[in-house]
Amino acid sequence: MRVDKWKTDNNNKRQAQANVESIQRNLQSALPEMVTQLQAAPEDTRATFKLYRNLDALYDVLVSVTESAGAFGSKDDFQSLSNETAALENTRRGLADRLETVTASKESEIERLRSQVRTLQAAAPAPLPKKIVVDDNEAPKKPSKKKAPKPPTASQATPPPQ
Repeated sequence: MRVDKWKTDNNNKRQAQANVESIQRNLQSALPEMVTQLQAAPEDTRATFKLYRNLDALYDVLVSVTESAGAFGSKDDFQSLSNETAALENTRRGLADRLETVTASKESEIERLRSQVRTLQAAAPAPLPKKIVVDDNEAPKKPSKKKAPKPPTASQATPPPQ
C-alpha cells in the first residue's frame, strides 16, 4: 500500500502512514505475544480480555485506514484493506464470544464452589460449648491461728494482792 500516492493533503497522508506503522508494529510484536500467552493458558480470562482489547483497538485503527484508503487511495488498496478489516472483525467477534463463554464457565465454577462451601459449613458439627464448672462446695477456710498472749514482763507485772 502506497499512502504517499493517495490524493489528499500531507497531513492526512502523515496520519494514515502513522496508523499503518502502528498496525504493523502491533501485528509484529504485541499481538503474537498475547496470542502465545492465551494459547499457553486458554482458560485465562485476563489473557483473553487483554487480547480482545488489543484486537478492538487494532480494529478501530484499521477501520480508519480503510476508510481513508476508500476516499483517497486506489481501489486495490481499499479492497485489500476491506477484506482484512472484515476478517479482523470476525476474529474480534469470535474472541468476544469466547470471552463470554469462558467468563460464564468461571462464574458457574465459582457459584458451584460457593455452594459446596455453604454445604460443608452447614454439615460441620457445631463447636462444643465451653464447660464452665461451678464448685458450690467451697473448701472450708482454715481457721486462722490466734496469737497467744505474751506473758507479761516484770516491769508490767501487777503487784500481788494484799
